[in-house]
Amino acid sequence: MPLVHMNDMLHHAYRHNYAVGAFGVDNLDFLEGVMQAAENCRAPVILNLIESHFGHYDFELLMPSVVAAARRAAVPVAINFDHGTSLVSAEHAIRAGCNGVMVDTSALPFSENLRETRDIAAMAHACGVTVEGELGYVPGVEGDSAEEHPGELAYTSAAEAKAYVDRAGVDCLAVSVGTVHGRMRGTPKLDYARLAKINEAVGVPLVIHGGTGLSDDQFRRLIANGVAKINYYTALADAAGRRVRENAAVDRKGGHGALLAGVRDAVRVEAEHCIRLWGSGGRAAEVLAQCRPWQEVEHVVFYNVPSELSESEVAAIMREGKESLKSIPGVRSIRTGRAIQPDGKYRYCWLIGLSSPAAVEVYRNHPAHQRFANKVFRPAAADRITLDFEEIEPQRTLLATLPVSGF
Repeated sequence: MPLVHMNDMLHHAYRHNYAVGAFGVDNLDFLEGVMQAAENCRAPVILNLIESHFGHYDFELLMPSVVAAARRAAVPVAINFDHGTSLVSAEHAIRAGCNGVMVDTSALPFSENLRETRDIAAMAHACGVTVEGELGYVPGVEGDSAEEHPGELAYTSAAEAKAYVDRAGVDCLAVSVGTVHGRMRGTPKLDYARLAKINEAVGVPLVIHGGTGLSDDQFRRLIANGVAKINYYTALADAAGRRVRENAAVDRKGGHGALLAGVRDAVRVEAEHCIRLWGSGGRAAEVLAQCRPWQEVEHVVFYNVPSELSESEVAAIMREGKESLKSIPGVRSIRTGRAIQPDGKYRYCWLIGLSSPAAVEVYRNHPAHQRFANKVFRPAAADRITLDFEEIEPQRTLLATLPVSGF
C-alpha cells in the first residue's frame, strides 16, 4: 500500500538534498517502465498525468491502472495531475485518484495567478491533496511542447515567489530559471544565483519543469539549490520512439507487437538513469518510514425507508443523490445497493468512495450534500446508520463512526 502523501515525499527529498522524478506516463508501457525503474532502484517516484496528453488516451481508463500500480508497489509512490487547465479539471483529477495537483496559471498576471492558485489550494488541501504552483513561465521549444507552452520565457523573481507561496499556500513551487518544455536547442543557461535566492526566500520544495536536455552537472546544481521534484517526459518519449524506429528498421513488416517490443525497457533504462543521478535511489525505506500512507475512505450508509415508498420512488432518490453528490471535491465513486436478504436489518445502502480522511469533512459540509440530505434523503430515511471505513493495513484500524445525523 505504498501510495503516500506527495507533500511528505517532497519534503523528505528537500531536507535530504535529492530530487524525486515526476515521470510522465501516458500508456501502460510508460507506466510499467517507470515503476520497474523505481523498484529496481528502490526509489520514491511520482507518476505524472499531464492534461495536455489526454487527447492521446482516455484518462478515465488509464487512471485505474495507475492507482493499481501505485497500490501494489514496494516503493513509495505519489500520483500527480500536471499542467491542469482549471479548478474543475483539478477536482476531476482528485476524484480519479490523484493525490497531487498542479493547475498551470503561470501565464496570467501575478495577481490573477495568485487568486486562482489560492482557490485551487483551498479545494485540494481540504481533500488532503498536495498543491504545486508555478511562478514565472517555462515555454516549449519544439513539436507539441511549442503548441502547449507558447510564448517567451519569464524568469521567477525571489520577491514574488515569497509573496506567492505565503499567500497562495502552495506546498511546492515550480520555478523558471532557464529550462524549457520539450527538447533543448543548444546549451541551456540556468540562473543558479536566482534559484538560490528563491530557495532562501520560500523554504518549500522547488520543482523544475523541462528536465530533458540538461547535463548531469546542471541537475546536481539545481538539486543543491532546493529542487526536490523534476518533471521528465520528453526524453522518455524519445527513448520509446527510438526503440520503435529500430524495430521497424529490423522488420519493416512487423505488426503492432513487434514494433513496440522493448519500449517498456527503453523507458525503464532512461528513468533509472535519472533516478540514480538525482539521488533518490535507495531512499524507499526511509521515505516509507517518514511518509503518511495515502488512505482512501469508504463512506457507508445503511438505511430503511417507510413501507409506503415504492421501489421506483427509492430508485428516484438514489438517482437524484448520485447527480447531486458526484461533483463534490474528493468524491471518487458513488454506488447504491439493495440487500439480497429480505429479512435483514437494513434494506438499502450507499457506498461513497472518498479520496482521503480529510475529504469526509468536505463531503459532509458541502452545500450539495446538505441540500440533498436535508431535503430529500433524511426525511425518507430516518432509520439509518452511517460509518466511515478505511482499508485495514498493519497497525491500522477502522477510521471513525459518524453520528446518525450525518449522511
